[in-house]
Amino acid sequence: MADFLLPVDRDSPVALRDQLYRQLRQAILDCRLPAGGRLPSTRSVAQQTGLARQTVVEAFDQLIAEGYVVSRPASGTYVTETLPDQLLNVRSRQGRARHETEAASHLSKRGSRLASVRIGATPEYAGAPPFQTGTPALREFPFELWARLTSRLLQSRPVELLAYGEPGGYRPLREAIAAYLGAARAVRCTPDQIIVTAGAQQAMDLVARLLADPGDAAWLEEPGYVGARGALGAAGLRLVPVAVDHEGLDVDAGRARCPHARLVYVTPSRQYPLGVTMSLQRRRALLAWAQQAKAWVLEDDYDSEYRYAGRPLASLQGLDEADRVVYLGTLSKVLFPSLRLGYIVAPPSLVESFKSVRELYGRHAPSLDQAVLASFIAEGHLARHIRRMRRLYAERQAFFVRQCREHLSGLLDVAQVDAGMQLIGWLPEGVDDQAVSRCLGQHAIVTAPLSKHYLGELPTRRGLLLGFGGYDERQVADATARMAEVLRSCQLSAVSFQQS
Repeated sequence: MADFLLPVDRDSPVALRDQLYRQLRQAILDCRLPAGGRLPSTRSVAQQTGLARQTVVEAFDQLIAEGYVVSRPASGTYVTETLPDQLLNVRSRQGRARHETEAASHLSKRGSRLASVRIGATPEYAGAPPFQTGTPALREFPFELWARLTSRLLQSRPVELLAYGEPGGYRPLREAIAAYLGAARAVRCTPDQIIVTAGAQQAMDLVARLLADPGDAAWLEEPGYVGARGALGAAGLRLVPVAVDHEGLDVDAGRARCPHARLVYVTPSRQYPLGVTMSLQRRRALLAWAQQAKAWVLEDDYDSEYRYAGRPLASLQGLDEADRVVYLGTLSKVLFPSLRLGYIVAPPSLVESFKSVRELYGRHAPSLDQAVLASFIAEGHLARHIRRMRRLYAERQAFFVRQCREHLSGLLDVAQVDAGMQLIGWLPEGVDDQAVSRCLGQHAIVTAPLSKHYLGELPTRRGLLLGFGGYDERQVADATARMAEVLRSCQLSAVSFQQS
């Protein structure tokens, strides 16, 4: 029993009974509790977990009710010979295949491209399981402060915020964002240049629709962000992967491969997913090419705030003298993902066009959320929150690396970096990262395989993207130890990418 039963999380919003039920159910589905096998008594489980016996009994009753186990009087509780999930999985696979085939025949070409994009974790992972990327420290969010700002706003009965708002966004929020970007990111803009969006993903979609036609070429970093690939590809653009090295995007390689591209997507402050910083020489070369080719540069500044050595680097947009850079930002990783508020900093010549397109696609972001966020930024709370999180994430990264070296030595090579909320864990040579990621996912450990971020030729050595920012020391210690067990059990030496 001790081999698979994990400690329950008494701080979790999930009831203790449900946590235990899920652990037992997963152990049955993974065959760690084999068909026909006897479960330990409710008394022994209660002693091991520290739960009340009644809580354990309720978890057992739920398993009995769903057909996973059977109770035999005077004998004990046993795993059933035929699990309900085995029957359900056969039916669901058949039904899913039929529905996918039917859907494919109904979709447009653009619809097919859109439907094929998978950006983040799959829906079965509720909440923020380790080590999901892009997850901030949600338990550290200033709930009381946010509640006070919200209450203060609502008590003023802001009737105007219940009506239709400006397509560009709530004016005080645009003013607050412009002031913040000027001070923290050396972005040169006025509030009029800010277009508030429903996150960075919508911003990329709007840019692709407005600035390029189907068939136009777009440079993408190789490897690069899957969401950008999806947004630009779904708009019908011809995607041109351009290699990234220790200085960032190789501009000379891009010019040689496709000198007349219409768009280029870059993450210069901290390249996603490799984490390198684009050198000043490369930045100037990219801007010079964009001006010459009359191309647009999409600068995604997705987590530049979290740099642990020295000051955050200045933006590419701040160097742009020809107004060819469209700057994208989001507050989802800084505050919380469900906020879904991002922004575009548009060149002056494009402001009115972006407002028109924003009005067409969603009209505007929720005004009440924008108003609360405006106060949060303008009163200095955002800057304080970022400073606090920067210290916390530096500590969490150091602890995460120590745990990986303790538990995962020889299985996953993880090195400390000076920025960001995720690391790359390098697998042994020849191991298929996608197969390993699937194996870990079966045990509720969410990782992103590095090879998924390549559009062209795959690397010989592969790895996993591991988010550490959203998990405290206890969660990291438990998850890395469990991860080591899973990696050993899936026999990494046998998971070669020739089998992919």
